[in-house]
Amino acid sequence: MTPIEPPLPTVQQNPRRIILASGSRIRRQLLTNAGLTALEVIPADVDEAEIRAGLLAESDCIEPDMVAGVLARAKAEAVSLANRDALVIGADQVLALGSRLFEKPADTAQARDHLTRLRGRTHELYSAVVIAEAGEAVWGMVEGARLTMRAFSDDFLDAYLSRAGDAPLTSVGAYELEGLGLQLFDRIEGDYFTILGLPLLPLLNELRTREALAA
Repeated sequence: MTPIEPPLPTVQQNPRRIILASGSRIRRQLLTNAGLTALEVIPADVDEAEIRAGLLAESDCIEPDMVAGVLARAKAEAVSLANRDALVIGADQVLALGSRLFEKPADTAQARDHLTRLRGRTHELYSAVVIAEAGEAVWGMVEGARLTMRAFSDDFLDAYLSRAGDAPLTSVGAYELEGLGLQLFDRIEGDYFTILGLPLLPLLNELRTREALAA
């Protein structure tokens, strides 16, 4: 008689709802690839520009990691207020070149300007992630990375923007490291997932601690 093999356990044994409060394609993909197949996506409706302005009004030398953390918390709590039974994940990423903070470019012309300013120099990325429950943040962290762009030519920049299409408009810094944007760099120091916009391993550990994922 052939023995009956026990069924393999599923990666996600998820007794609770988990919501991603972000419309980011890459963040959703990272979590889904990690086994959160029942993940819900509800982008947060918060005024990021107003939050940034409020922080800058409090201090003219606000740290970029603090900006990322405050924005991630605001997103998580906003969605959590309307979904109090769920664990809500909020995330944000800030790019700093010296004292200047960069946001996602509004169009290709601005993407070109950002990349021209960043080429040949080292900048820092700060990615924050927050978990909120019943309308309040219950956990959060910020991780940083350092990236050095090579001194690429104007011709290369033109070709990159032409081939990349709208992709540079979806990421702070106007590049997607998981795609053509990798060719923009000489050196990268930091966690890969953090650079993509989500400190994934600490987040998964916290979800397991909260028994939202199988241990």
